[in-house]
Amino acid sequence: MSSRLPLFILCALLTGIGAPSAMAGSKPAPDLARHLTAIAALAKTSPALPIPAGPFLIGSKRVDNDPYGLWTQFDDTELPQQRVWLDAYEIDRDEVSLAEYLAFLYTPTAFPPDELQKLIWHVITVHSVSDETLARWPALYVTWPEADAFCRSHRSRLPTEAEWEKAARGADGALFPWGETAPESRLAMFGQHHVHEIPILAAVDSHQDGRSPYGLHHMAGNVAEWVQDWFGFDYYAYMPEKNPQGPASGRYRGVRGGSWKSMPIMLRTATRSGSEPEKRSATVGFRCARSSARPHP
Repeated sequence: MSSRLPLFILCALLTGIGAPSAMAGSKPAPDLARHLTAIAALAKTSPALPIPAGPFLIGSKRVDNDPYGLWTQFDDTELPQQRVWLDAYEIDRDEVSLAEYLAFLYTPTAFPPDELQKLIWHVITVHSVSDETLARWPALYVTWPEADAFCRSHRSRLPTEAEWEKAARGADGALFPWGETAPESRLAMFGQHHVHEIPILAAVDSHQDGRSPYGLHHMAGNVAEWVQDWFGFDYYAYMPEKNPQGPASGRYRGVRGGSWKSMPIMLRTATRSGSEPEKRSATVGFRCARSSARPHP
């Protein structure tokens, strides 16, 4: 076993502790398995950035006279705009990388999902993508339970939807993480298309010019991100004024941020969406957060 493997991978491989067997895909072929192990061995943990306690603007003001304007609400789920208070918390600067996700999933009893195995083998053999490049891709084809389990295994959690939105736009309700400028390629990975739906992704620590007010990468584009909350279509109409946690139940979990194939309107910091928790997609990943030790009274 290579000495380059991070400690938590070694523990998982030696003990079989890691992703539940319900997450398992098929056992990979030996050639692919070597690449999966090599990619997982390159896992690097994202720095966590502090978000201070205080109020911030969540949601959007209703705009009815500019149907194609970027300030116009995507739909009524982001209405009304209001100020809510969040206690201090930390959130990862980067999306969870493919290397970290593989290290979490790939144990003697649980293997990466078949969709992900097929994609990795395709881009390696057809497009000559290196293990080093793949290691810095964001995780994708991730279900909500897997994202939740990953964060918990790292003594973290998924951010609430409100925490995600504050980290993306700052206290004063920026339109995009970088401000009011319309999206372009130096700011975000978006608007991409491949005839075979092969993801066109950027490294999780890239696009410095597109960082959020708190310094987070890819809060717009690359992959959309699971959040903790159930998705409530009308939740903004009755959310509490302090530390909203989302509805108590629902059919969909929240997904925020837009992806590598999104149009600009989906990259707005206020645009909301959701997905079935067990769904895997080439456009959805996640990042982790954690509460600060001293919450505001």
